[in-house]
Amino acid sequence: MRPTRARRHRTGGVIRFTAATLAAMLAGGALFVSPSAAVAAPTIAERQQWYFDLLRISEAQKISNGAGVVVGVVDSGVDASHPDLQGQVLPGKGVNGEAADGRSDREDGHGTGMAGTIAGIGGGPNRMTGIAPGVKILPYAVGADDQSMELGAAGIRWAADNGAKVINLSWGGGTVTPQYLADAVNYALSKDVVVVAAAGNLSEGAREVITPARIRGVIAVTGIGTDGAFWAAQSAQGRGAVLSAPAQDIIGPQPPALSESGYGIGGGTSAAAAIVSGVAAMVRAKYPDLDAANVIERLIRTADDKGPEGWDGQYGDGIVNPVAALTEDVPAVDRNPLLGDDTDGGTAAEPAPEDDGLAGNTVLLIAGGICLLLVVVVVVAIIAAASRGNKRRPGPPMPVGAPGPYPQPGPYPPQQGGYPPQQGSPGYPPPQPGPPGYPPQQQYPPQPGPQYPPPGPPYRG
Repeated sequence: MRPTRARRHRTGGVIRFTAATLAAMLAGGALFVSPSAAVAAPTIAERQQWYFDLLRISEAQKISNGAGVVVGVVDSGVDASHPDLQGQVLPGKGVNGEAADGRSDREDGHGTGMAGTIAGIGGGPNRMTGIAPGVKILPYAVGADDQSMELGAAGIRWAADNGAKVINLSWGGGTVTPQYLADAVNYALSKDVVVVAAAGNLSEGAREVITPARIRGVIAVTGIGTDGAFWAAQSAQGRGAVLSAPAQDIIGPQPPALSESGYGIGGGTSAAAAIVSGVAAMVRAKYPDLDAANVIERLIRTADDKGPEGWDGQYGDGIVNPVAALTEDVPAVDRNPLLGDDTDGGTAAEPAPEDDGLAGNTVLLIAGGICLLLVVVVVVAIIAAASRGNKRRPGPPMPVGAPGPYPQPGPYPPQQGGYPPQQGSPGYPPPQPGPPGYPPQQQYPPQPGPQYPPPGPPYRG
């Protein structure tokens, strides 16, 4: 039988609602701020404050803003016309019917959200500032849901060949790595590229770290909640986790066709990966002579240890610390620290065995950065309580795992509260009244998934 081609599956029910819808919700007793109080709603900058404070982003940006570094975003495309991304997006490539240069995002705004998280230029209280506003984004647009994962692999190769020094992969799926995806990642690593990928979301059935994040040499990023602790309600965890970063209630730019305000908010490890990609770009700009191996070493050595001392399956080697990564003395290494020991017999991007036939059916899950998307305005009650631990030298993550049943997506978790309308960015129309009633959230039928053993230590050869 001819094997089924691995497919990508874009996840997350998009909820779009207007002032009239919110008013109807209020009348129904929902717990949220009335639209009449919108004048007092937090600005976009204030909504970003929880993770800017947690990671000391403003302090880090005084040291480096990523200028001169190109970050490849292999995703749905990037809306280069958004006010927060104007001048930030290089001509890229689009496939599968997307704009030839990748500088549009017609499907769901996921790539635009990731690009804004990395490189938004800000410019006011209702404009979004990215982690590294000095970088340039190189988009590779693969289009809508349910496309071949081979398109993503081709995007990795293309970005590596066209100047990207960091590649952000805010997607993934399953625990079996197709050989072509492993080969593409290995190719990027051989071209001195830092590859960052989302660990996966529970809402998409990702109980363990998914591929491509689980491939050796890749920085797999798990998610932190607004309380500064591991976001156990959403983030995948386990062997292969490398770093953690904020993932909950992350606001990002959206194409005007998808959001009347030009912004959306959501959560997932997509956003966490984009944040780490931005920090990696800051380090590459600050230390232009460092190769990718030493950039990765710097990121993991300076991470803030959380949870049990040393590596653990939730935080990996810790929460990324941009200021420490930019300022501390870190001994040099001669190879990517995530590749394992010389004696382990592995290769840079080693795929799992594919003898059970499941690799051909791997589903690519967009790992959520704006996947639990609430388009239009939001009021988020933020508690940015963070404690930082001690730094230590981590071990490499595990190789790609053994094949097993792929967990099917379950229902999306309920969104917290309702949200009043927000003032949009210049050039974007304000939200218009819509029909009353709250649009039901899209659900996938819950499927039983396999049970996994408790996470163990990272692979050490």
